[in-house]
This record gives sequence, structure tokens and C-alpha cells, in this order.
Amino acid sequence: MKVLITGATGLVGQAIVAQCKKHNVKVHYLTTSKDKLELEDDYKGFYWNPKLNEIDINSFEGVDVIINLAGVSISNRWTTNYKKKIIDSRIQSLRLLKTTIEKGQIKIDRLISASAVGIYPDSLTNYYEEGSQVYSSNFLGEVVEKWETEANTFLKLGIQVTKIRIGLVLEKNEGALPKLVQPIKLGFGAALGNGEQWQSWIHKEDLARIFLFVLENKLDGVFNAVAPNPVINQELTKAIAKTINRPLILPNIPKSFLKLLLGEMHQLLLESQRVGSNKIEAEGFEFNYPNLLPALENLLDS
Repeated sequence: MKVLITGATGLVGQAIVAQCKKHNVKVHYLTTSKDKLELEDDYKGFYWNPKLNEIDINSFEGVDVIINLAGVSISNRWTTNYKKKIIDSRIQSLRLLKTTIEKGQIKIDRLISASAVGIYPDSLTNYYEEGSQVYSSNFLGEVVEKWETEANTFLKLGIQVTKIRIGLVLEKNEGALPKLVQPIKLGFGAALGNGEQWQSWIHKEDLARIFLFVLENKLDGVFNAVAPNPVINQELTKAIAKTINRPLILPNIPKSFLKLLLGEMHQLLLESQRVGSNKIEAEGFEFNYPNLLPALENLLDS
């Protein structure tokens, strides 16, 4: 089998590529950086620029499935221009893939597209599964709803579509975890807001394994990619401190301060989504890291 991956050089993409190599799945990948092009037998890079509608059509040669991870980071300050960039980077990428497939009459079996649990509304009490028809009305909800709607347009081409709603990805050197670890290491760690917000997390290895599981089992529809045991922010902060053997002595960081510091982007830290993994587990997927402490120990113990 051969897959075409967008965003293959990012945090999630690298983990998926590693799983592809384990499962003898050949990888073509699209990158906007010509410096990141490699030409190995099982890992070949191709240039594209979704903003300019440029794509190397050779990237589709022999490809059965597209894994779409393209989109700029949501972790930069949400200015009006950057918010537009967050949405455009996701929509333009999918549209370029779709129009290229359509014009070239390229045979693709399936699109597996990244999505996010940010589609679910902020709630301290609700428990969200994939069948939920209630969506967040804030900016993150808007991004994910537009992202998933664009992915669904591939159905018109007879391509099966799977959407993976990703939670808080835990990885040692990139993403959110190093930013949570650093202040705790320096003695400035504290829970955020009231600390009661749910954080539906997942170890990066399990996330990559879910993508491969969906690929190999030809699963359609929506799947939450979160560990079975979400935690509140207070518990996450304490678990990190315990893992790296540091005390927590400061009071919680007030919401008002985070809002002043980060603007609208403070939603990333304070929104609460308690999300379930029952659907993917019912298909037979088994998590290597279902609980937070073992996951943190695997990632943070030196």
C-alpha cells in the first residue's frame, strides 16, 4: 500500500510516517519546503503550494489513500489575519487535492483527514462522543466545522472519508507538553484558570497508531483520537510535576491574566472538552497509553 501524506514533517506527521515504516506502507508526502524533499524507495517528497494552487501531480502515482494533516499551527496569537490563515491553510489544501484528483481523474480510495476535538462545545459536565450534533460556536468550532465540511466534499468523487478528531497531543519535544513542563521545572508551575477544565489528551504514538488502524481496517466516518481517560487541568499539572519530581507552590493562574496575555487564544488553555474513545476501541483498537502517568513517564523520564 502507498499513502500520500500532507503535513508529514510535522509533529503528528513524523509519528505517522514512523508507523507507516513499521507496517511496510510506502509514503509519498507533500511539502511547501523544497529543502525537505527526500527521495527514498519508501519515502518520497513532492513540492506543493496550496496558496498558489501548485502541486506535483507525480505525488499521486500509485497512491491508494491520502492522509491529510495540512494546516498552520493554531498556537500563534489569533490576530484577524492569522485567524484567516488558520482557516485558509486547511481549506486551500483540501481543495487543491480535490481539484487535482478531479481534473486528473486520479483513482483514490480514501481520504483520512485530521480534525480536532475543538468542534465540541466548552463544558465541564458534558461527555462528547462522535454522534454529538452540538458544535462549538467559537472560533475553534468554526475552524473544525469548515475543515470537516471541506473533507466531506471528497465523497462526491466516490472517495471514502474518515475524519480523526485529535485531542491534546503529548510529545516530549514539540507541541503543548514542553510548554507545560518548562515552568514547572523552573518552579513556576500552576494550574490554569480554575483548573477544572477537561483535557482530552493522547500520546503521540497512540495517535499515529489510530491513523494506521483506520487505514488498515478501512474505517469510515468520524473517530475521536483521545486516550480513554481524560483529566482535568489540575490533575494534568500535578501529574507532570510528579513525573519530573518538582513541587507546585503557586496558586492557579487567573483566567483574566491569561486573557490579557493571549487574547482570544486563551480558549486553547481554558476550554473544556471531555471526549470519549469508545468508538475506536469498539473497532478493536487498543491503547498503549490509556492512562496519563504512564504516558508522561514514557515521554519525560530521561
